[in-house]
Amino acid sequence: MVQVSVKYTGELHCDATHGPSQAKISTDAPSDNKGKGEAFSPTDLVATALATCISTTMGIKAEDLGVDLRGMTVSVQKEMSKDAPRRIVALPSEVHIPLGPDHPHREVLEQTALNCPVHKSLPAEIHRPTRFFWEG
Repeated sequence: MVQVSVKYTGELHCDATHGPSQAKISTDAPSDNKGKGEAFSPTDLVATALATCISTTMGIKAEDLGVDLRGMTVSVQKEMSKDAPRRIVALPSEVHIPLGPDHPHREVLEQTALNCPVHKSLPAEIHRPTRFFWEG
């Protein structure tokens, strides 16, 4: 279990502290929803969680396989609903891998990404296509 503590600091800003490490992040409401967009919004953190989870789980699997994924990039585009209630409707992602398209571990690495804990935790209503680019 991990404890995260959040303090509301006013003007739609929050400071979050990660219990085990005491690392801190700040959030702000997005500029299209009464905020100033001065930091990640809470829904931006969902997109960030997906991108970092894909990267981390692929990195774990790659280490197990003796493969170096250094330089891999993952980008996620967050798309919000146009109707109420306000919610994330899509998180399309692109994974750019610095290995050749004929890499012997391609399938297992792609399946690892698609089965990361964040992917598995998001509801089915959130469309989350993932495209892989093998660029080595």
